[in-house]
Amino acid sequence: MLKYFSLLFVLFSYQAFAQIDFCTPELETYPTLAGGREKPLYVLSIETVKFMTGDSKIGDLSATEAFCKLSLKAFGMPLELPVLIKVDHVDVKKFLGMSENQTSLPVLQVLGKTSDIETEIAGLKENTSYKKELNKVSQRIGTYQAIVEGRAWSVPMTKNGKIEFVPVTEFLTQERVAAAQNSGQNPVKFLFEQAKEDYLKLNGDAYLLELTYFKLNLFLWAMFASLLAILLLAGLKNKTPGTILGIISIGLQIAGMVMRIIISHRAPVTNMYETVMFSGLGCLILSCIITIVRKEYAFMIAGLSFNVLTLMMMRFANGMLDPHISPLVPVLRDNFWLSTHVTTVILSYAALALSWVLANALLIRSRFFTVSAEEYRYQADLTYTAIKCGVVLLATGVILGGVWADYSWGRFWGWDPKETWSLIVLLIYMAILHGRYTSWIPPKRFVPLVAAAFMSVMMAWFGVNYILASGLHSYGFSEGGAIFLGSFFAIQIAILAVSTIKKNP
Repeated sequence: MLKYFSLLFVLFSYQAFAQIDFCTPELETYPTLAGGREKPLYVLSIETVKFMTGDSKIGDLSATEAFCKLSLKAFGMPLELPVLIKVDHVDVKKFLGMSENQTSLPVLQVLGKTSDIETEIAGLKENTSYKKELNKVSQRIGTYQAIVEGRAWSVPMTKNGKIEFVPVTEFLTQERVAAAQNSGQNPVKFLFEQAKEDYLKLNGDAYLLELTYFKLNLFLWAMFASLLAILLLAGLKNKTPGTILGIISIGLQIAGMVMRIIISHRAPVTNMYETVMFSGLGCLILSCIITIVRKEYAFMIAGLSFNVLTLMMMRFANGMLDPHISPLVPVLRDNFWLSTHVTTVILSYAALALSWVLANALLIRSRFFTVSAEEYRYQADLTYTAIKCGVVLLATGVILGGVWADYSWGRFWGWDPKETWSLIVLLIYMAILHGRYTSWIPPKRFVPLVAAAFMSVMMAWFGVNYILASGLHSYGFSEGGAIFLGSFFAIQIAILAVSTIKKNP
């Protein structure tokens, strides 16, 4: 600790921080190492600040500026920032003495309750939502402590002609700062700039693609393009403007996905955020292909509608979907199986989502507007087309999953929850297809069944991860989606109930 105070004396002696603000937005492009990947400091700062506080800023400071200033506390800098620790669970709020309306607590208050939190966690045997939230609060405190102790920020250093990343406390030593005093400028700023120059010479600037990816917000622009495309396709006889905007939306999403693939070096289907992203794009592309074949724009409108829903989830459901690019667990590191089994299953969900949108749209139209029997049968036939695509893809995905399971775990099938629910979904839709093909299920019964059947897809897709949270597919588990899934089921059941009520004569 003595060396840190000695270093602090040197820093103040040369007014390194007093006259020149070192923690500026220019640090956004600074290379760092976190989570096993080299990335811009901007990305690390956003990830850590959002995880701790739920916001992308601390007070008036950007995430990068706040992260830098908090890191300087490791050298004894007298900096106090209004860091608020995010708390979501109602019972955890009560435990910490918060009101229900409060969403966060000052970090110093939470630090004072650290031992109480750890004792409470140790006393809970079941892994309930209460315990999970307590663990999250503990992790947020641990993240804060790692930052202020200088352990969270890794800085590149050249050793034996290679780049090695070391904690900022190891990089910014008294000897190195003293040696840089004759540089004619802020010695700390000089050391950081020199380290960045050395890094760029040896490793290049490929890591900056991740900064561009996050800054461009391509998926947000794609959401606006898809929304406008729906309005133009539904409101204009000339379908060209809406079609062009739909193509633009596809282009923006493909560009964003390609950038994510280049950054992560893998298929973008390894967590819930990426499956939602991939399914939305897959549904839109599939709907465009069917539109071309069937010459029916209802497919494209339905595909755009689901695409908008997924893009809105990606943008606004950050508590449920984590947009960060994380390292892969060992079982997912085979890019061949990841790029075949998972993508095929997600594309099947996209096709079934297309049938779900078409079915619900027809249910609502027939309940509140007049739909002739001929048009009803025609719309049901469009829904039938989407289901056939989905079943073929899902069956292929289940078979590929079995082959991968045999390759990874030594057995083709093990009744894992994810496997079981995928099979349930396949059997449900095959039964519906069979009933429709043999006329056992008439159009008036077929459409509600299709709308209801998608609840099984949501259970396989989200329910296993958010509610069951067990089995060998634990790499995909997330938290915060139980309310979303419950709301989806409630809304779908309400639509089915209202649509089946006979109109008054």
